[in-house]
Amino acid sequence: MSTIIWHEFCVNFAKMESCAQFGLWVALILCLAFQIQPSYGFYLPGSYPHKYDVTDDLWVKVNSLTSIDTEMPFSYYSLPFCKPEGGIKDSAENLGELLMGDRIENSPYRFKMHTNESEIYLCRIEALSGDQFKILKERIDEMYQVNLILDNLPAIRFTQKDGYFMRWTGYPVGVKIDGAYYVFNHLKFNVLVHKYEETNVARVMGTSEGAEVIPVGKEGSSEIPGYMVVGFEVIPCSIMHNADSAKNLKMYDKYSASIRCDPATVAMPIKEGQPVVFTYEVTFEESDIKWPSRWDAYLKMEGAKVHWFSILNSLMVITFLAGIVLVIFLRTVRRDLTRYEELDKEAQAQMNEELSGWKLVVGDVFRAPSNPSLLCVMVGDGVQILGMSVVTILFAALGFMSPASRGTLITGMLFFYMILGIAAGYVSVRMWRTIGFGDQKGWVSIAWKAACFFPGISFLILTTLNFLLWGSHSTGAIPFSLFVILILLWFCISVPLTLVGGYFGAKAPHIEYPVRTNQIPREIPQQKYPSWLLVLGAGTLPFGTLFIELFFIMSSIWMGRVYYVFGFLFVVLVLLVVVCAEVSLVLTYMHLCVEDWKWWWKSFFASGSVAIYIFLYSINYLVFDLKSLSGPVSATLYLGYSLFMVLAIMLSTGTIGFLSSFWFVHYLFSSVKLD
Repeated sequence: MSTIIWHEFCVNFAKMESCAQFGLWVALILCLAFQIQPSYGFYLPGSYPHKYDVTDDLWVKVNSLTSIDTEMPFSYYSLPFCKPEGGIKDSAENLGELLMGDRIENSPYRFKMHTNESEIYLCRIEALSGDQFKILKERIDEMYQVNLILDNLPAIRFTQKDGYFMRWTGYPVGVKIDGAYYVFNHLKFNVLVHKYEETNVARVMGTSEGAEVIPVGKEGSSEIPGYMVVGFEVIPCSIMHNADSAKNLKMYDKYSASIRCDPATVAMPIKEGQPVVFTYEVTFEESDIKWPSRWDAYLKMEGAKVHWFSILNSLMVITFLAGIVLVIFLRTVRRDLTRYEELDKEAQAQMNEELSGWKLVVGDVFRAPSNPSLLCVMVGDGVQILGMSVVTILFAALGFMSPASRGTLITGMLFFYMILGIAAGYVSVRMWRTIGFGDQKGWVSIAWKAACFFPGISFLILTTLNFLLWGSHSTGAIPFSLFVILILLWFCISVPLTLVGGYFGAKAPHIEYPVRTNQIPREIPQQKYPSWLLVLGAGTLPFGTLFIELFFIMSSIWMGRVYYVFGFLFVVLVLLVVVCAEVSLVLTYMHLCVEDWKWWWKSFFASGSVAIYIFLYSINYLVFDLKSLSGPVSATLYLGYSLFMVLAIMLSTGTIGFLSSFWFVHYLFSSVKLD
């Protein structure tokens, strides 16, 4: 059915003369909407190498403070840290970064390319006030991490435990030992660089996102080699500085005493009314790491072998089970149809009277379901979400949305979701007309509901959670200006595109039923067990296809790990679509065999019930894997975002089951002639 709908949609779309002008307007609005800071233009972080000459300035940037204990990010400068001399400035951010809670700002940490420096004085924080001391203790207790960025590479920290090296992004604000709080006020940086060997290439002038690209020929070549940043490591230390000796020092001056950074010891306890001095040092190390491979250190997380083995094992097992179900199902239906077609008319009539099964519900199988408008809206929104997921994961698997391109994954999802509003409007209105036997009445209302159903529920959930984040002064809260932008994107792009799709759906011919529907509905025989119990249990098989991958996705979202195996995720998504379709087909056939003709909603929830198990798994993950999650606000945020995710999964998987069952029922009753 989906292939027929899409083909006719494309044919009708081609007939519209103003499509080109409409597409230009949509593209213009999208460009204006997604360009948060027009002066910087469009930029994908990490999309090209930066060449730095010796002694060129390198500036470190800071991102939001994060913690797996609270899942609420806070601004770096919400703590009493040193501020840059020229003031705090926001870096160019895309829409995805803002929605993820990233707040990238400049910092006072400055390096000179390939120039080792030590004992650099940064600043002296005057006597800590009561509020500053209190918030520092809270952030240390909640295990907040400081996230630094150099040339789009996050700072990485290596620790050794039981003979194994562990990798962490960022470093902790401080540590609590024997009731005393210690802050890490000295940072030891190690920057890995690789010599820029090519000469006839584009040279990047400057260090910011707005860097200028200038071609360099033979005349522009220099004997002084250029370098690229391929690694950024940090070692935090707690050093007891003499605050009085730093009174007359200026930023970047040489500190008066020698500093020995030992991460195994802490020496700087914080107390109310006591000043804190911050210093740092930096060393440069030439590395054989090529620029395209500089993210390998972040992607080589522990448990990679288990991850790959588990995914492959899950794929093989589920594929085997799905093959068995498909073979049994095809043999059963084909045998039923063959036996029936071999009979003559008199034997067929006798068979209709004597036998029970799906042949007896011929006059009721296409009877309109309860709440048909809601079903059409949910199917339309499911097509939109499923299409967005497939396209986004495919682009990510091809490398267009790598971890180096910060925020582009969320931006891409939002972009594809709005564009696919055409498909949502078309499918929902076309299905509405099919259920209504071709009646066009009310198609505008259906298109409006399709445009507002899932976004409206999402807006309600996210607004509630946003109030909690606003109350906590977290950077994870969506700013009011961004709220306005999202509402404009919704009503100025998504809603009109959905209405356009609904218009095409209203003009397209409805799908003809192969049999007539009786005026009096047939009584459904008493069942030995509730049919909804079987529907709810059907979600276990689709859940088995993705629960391994779901663990890594949850760890990426809530544990701060990098997720990068989008190729495997795409395979799992395809397998999930196949299993959802098969499960729904089997259950629909079973219901028809027991003369239960109310298959519409049951086919939707047969595959959509996987969302229940995902939500239960989310609760299990909260209890056993996020044990350290503290506070009711953090738990509410986790459950709220999980509910949002589960709703999207229910709509997409339910749509797969419903469309496959609709195609099967239509094919089944059009294959034999029944009176």
